[in-house]
Amino acid sequence: MEDTIVLYPSPGRGHLFSMVELGKQILEHHPSISITIIISAMPTEPISIDDPYFSTLCNTNPSITLIHLHQVSLPPNTSFSPLDFVASFFELPELNNTNLHHTLLNLSKSSNIKALIIDFFCSAAFEFVSSRHNIPIYFFYTSGASGLAMFLHLPILDKIITKSLKDLDIIIDLHGMPKIPSKEVPPAISDRSHRVYQYFVDTAKLMIKSAGLVINTFELLERRALQAIQEGKCAPPDEPVPPLFCVGPLLTTSESKSEHECLTWLDSQPSRSVLFLCFGSMGVLNSRQLRETAIGLEKSGVRFLWVVRPPLADSQTQAGKSNEPCLELLLPEGFLERTKDRGFLVNSWAPQGEILNHGSVGGFVTHCGWNSLLEALCAGVPMVAWPLYAEQRMNRIFMVEEMKVALAFREAEDDQFVNAAELEERVIELMNSKKGEAVRERVLKLREDAVEAKSDGGSSCIAMAKLVDSFNNLKPRA
Repeated sequence: MEDTIVLYPSPGRGHLFSMVELGKQILEHHPSISITIIISAMPTEPISIDDPYFSTLCNTNPSITLIHLHQVSLPPNTSFSPLDFVASFFELPELNNTNLHHTLLNLSKSSNIKALIIDFFCSAAFEFVSSRHNIPIYFFYTSGASGLAMFLHLPILDKIITKSLKDLDIIIDLHGMPKIPSKEVPPAISDRSHRVYQYFVDTAKLMIKSAGLVINTFELLERRALQAIQEGKCAPPDEPVPPLFCVGPLLTTSESKSEHECLTWLDSQPSRSVLFLCFGSMGVLNSRQLRETAIGLEKSGVRFLWVVRPPLADSQTQAGKSNEPCLELLLPEGFLERTKDRGFLVNSWAPQGEILNHGSVGGFVTHCGWNSLLEALCAGVPMVAWPLYAEQRMNRIFMVEEMKVALAFREAEDDQFVNAAELEERVIELMNSKKGEAVRERVLKLREDAVEAKSDGGSSCIAMAKLVDSFNNLKPRA
């Protein structure tokens, strides 16, 4: 029978794309094996089997097979508050466990399953599959080693700190990480009374029991955090840490060039002159912040390319285009006309990777999502960090204090509002100052390190080879 590696990503598209890139990299190192990707979808974000992304993926990678699990429904009374939404990413895989079990049974009739690699959020599958299948199970952590170090500490912190972090004003000083104020810790692990907190604690315990931890990072980017994890300083002392495989940067690659009009506009701009603002697929600024951002950009005099998403509470949309904001209504009166010679605004989505790699782009205002950070590093573009949700506030600390690849906005303490004057000052500092140039030089050095890591003999290349070797050397779980 054919050998296959099964990948089980979280329903989120960002997690799915990172897992797909992991599968492609495994095939580069072990072309005789096949990759099977088991896909599930959130009821709130359905993924169609007919999605062009999947057809292109399979056509260009014949050794990759996709299996779509039957759609399951969350309980009818499910709330989608921010914390409940995060919790649902843990709960959906649990609801899918029976589907996953039968899928693995059917697959094992035609293939020899060498390993199962599951997303961090799919931890519910770990013990369920372990008790029913003799398959080595690895965890894939789509973010960086610094964030992983924080999460692995959770079982220890859970015993030491008996109150919710959201109710404390303390500095958290952990191995392998810069000091983190408790208010900067991700909301999902800040409230002990919410069920999602326990999901994270339990997942951290399971990760230590796995066959290995695969991380989307490279050694020179997060050396201190990786060393702390490897030395067992982030987990309970009686728990040996499984092997770490730092195989990044794993970036989504497009099979075809985009023809987006913003790229044509960039072609006409001077080298490294444009500031790119983009906040990911879920990043949304409220109406007040959108207007303040526009004022700051206008006053800065900097050229800019800005991806604007409509505020969730607003219904100001163009007729017949419910997903596209009406920019004239969202932004200050006359802003578009006054900035038309140096600014370009895009409705909702733009090809971020291609934009960052365009020679005209000289800076990036980012929401601090891990994939965006890696894309900017690999493009050699310095950043201003503007976190919006999830672990992004913690990522900002890593980016600014540890990696030194970004500047940070000063925010209002009560609501994290960034005023126009602060935005103007920080944007100019990034694009036209010695401090900004120092950040650029640091990013360019890390870009070289990333290229070296993925090259033959580089740390990520070696880690990927060791990961592939481990599939053959590990004994199935008893």
